[in-house]
Amino acid sequence: MQWLIDAFEAVRDFLEMGGPVLALIGWTIFAMWILIVERLIYFQTGLKELAREVCANWEGRGERKSWYAHRIREGMISEFSMSANAAIPVVQTLVALCPLLGLMGTVTGMIEVFDVMALTGSGNARSMASGVSRATIPTMAGMVGALSGVFLVTLLTRRVEREVESLEDSLTMDH
Repeated sequence: MQWLIDAFEAVRDFLEMGGPVLALIGWTIFAMWILIVERLIYFQTGLKELAREVCANWEGRGERKSWYAHRIREGMISEFSMSANAAIPVVQTLVALCPLLGLMGTVTGMIEVFDVMALTGSGNARSMASGVSRATIPTMAGMVGALSGVFLVTLLTRRVEREVESLEDSLTMDH
């Protein structure tokens, strides 16, 4: 149980060193990862079921060659694509927001450094160190969050493209 208390204290100290912007970055990364995990779970469960339903509906149609049937097929594929892409734009927005929040942390930390320099003069390195910490830690956290998010959002986007192409291929136009 002591390890849990130590871990909590380490996280708390890290958040204090990074300032209030670091907590905002942390919540942004948390929300981004929740949505990423939700999409990964959905791809394994709900999306496969939806693909089976769409295929069954298409195969149940008696006529598949007319202009009307082609529009129905396109509508089915479009609904499937929208379902697969549901949270991806939000994840992309959160990924883009991470470095911007890191930059905001940098600016607020540097403002603190300049305030210390204005009050105490430029010779007090100890006072300036906390401001430099508040400037660099949010930048690092924002970049780490963005990098992990960019990698995974690319994987998710490619997976959606593959699933949609697979569905298109499985909805044959014969009959």
